[in-house]
Amino acid sequence: MSSSIQAELWHAEKVATQATVSQAANGVHYAAWGETRVSEPDLERLVSAVPAALSAALSSRTYYFVPLAIADSGEIMIAPAYTVELGDRAVCHRNATFGAAEAVFLSTRLVEDRFGLAFEFFINVAHNFVETAGVPESFSTLAWSQAEAQVRGESSQDAWEARRHAQNSRSQGGIDERARSIYFDAAFSDALAVYMLSMAVDFDYHDLREREYPLLAAPALAERLRHVASLFPANPGYEFQILYRRKG
Repeated sequence: MSSSIQAELWHAEKVATQATVSQAANGVHYAAWGETRVSEPDLERLVSAVPAALSAALSSRTYYFVPLAIADSGEIMIAPAYTVELGDRAVCHRNATFGAAEAVFLSTRLVEDRFGLAFEFFINVAHNFVETAGVPESFSTLAWSQAEAQVRGESSQDAWEARRHAQNSRSQGGIDERARSIYFDAAFSDALAVYMLSMAVDFDYHDLREREYPLLAAPALAERLRHVASLFPANPGYEFQILYRRKG
């Protein structure tokens, strides 16, 4: 690595102390640092889409929107601007802990559009919520009833694999409860992220596909999203809608 590129990198903890942290109306803490190419109004609108009912479980976390987050020899380094070389080494996000504070650094320059950044942010929020608060039992009941009814697919590779593992374990004498728990975590995180995404960005469901696995049938996803919406109502100024497109 050249010395000029090395000089561009900041330690994540230094960025956390230098960046100005804001608190959105929903209680979520966030900050922007460096050449993110995301305007302040757009960033505030994105963060404010997180339902206020989630904020208590996120109170110890701050979301830092930075150009690039890089894992370098076990340390988290932040680039204040984008370069091709640094972009090749960066990751979509990186978590860090500074004392009692938890930080999530999100690379804004690794995604090509608002959809990509929004989904990366919301899936992190969803996983962070599940880590702290767990999965509502009512959602687990719904998701498992759909799986038992052989409803097609899932909304992420992780959920799909965990569901298959849990159900296939029957041939060995019973349900693998650990796999089922992992499935509930993944399925709920996915549904919560998609719910928040739907309030921030207009998108087609098939845009969510990452790898080769069958997407969850649209009516089943809609049922999950409506359930999530009943648990975590949208904030003022945001609206949750499911629109079905008809062929022809």
